[in-house]
Amino acid sequence: MEMHHPPHPGQTLREDVLPALGLSVTEAARQLGVTRAALSRGLNGHACISPQMALRIEAWLGVEHGGRAEIWAGMQLKYDLWQARHGEEAVATA
Repeated sequence: MEMHHPPHPGQTLREDVLPALGLSVTEAARQLGVTRAALSRGLNGHACISPQMALRIEAWLGVEHGGRAEIWAGMQLKYDLWQARHGEEAVATA
């Protein structure tokens, strides 16, 4: 059964992960080793969670805390496929 409009994985980071860790976008970007602007684009759905970013998230959160790169890459793939199936413009890669 197809998920009804899956969220962009950046939304999950923004709404669930950062608040749970008590982190600002600036601090999360520092910990991930990316610019605040790059992270903000992903969090706001203006850039995809690239394989490189998925690996950064894995190293940052740790596999034992939901950070497996395959999970984040899979969320991005589900989001992109839903967009393609429904004729919506896909998010540009970062």
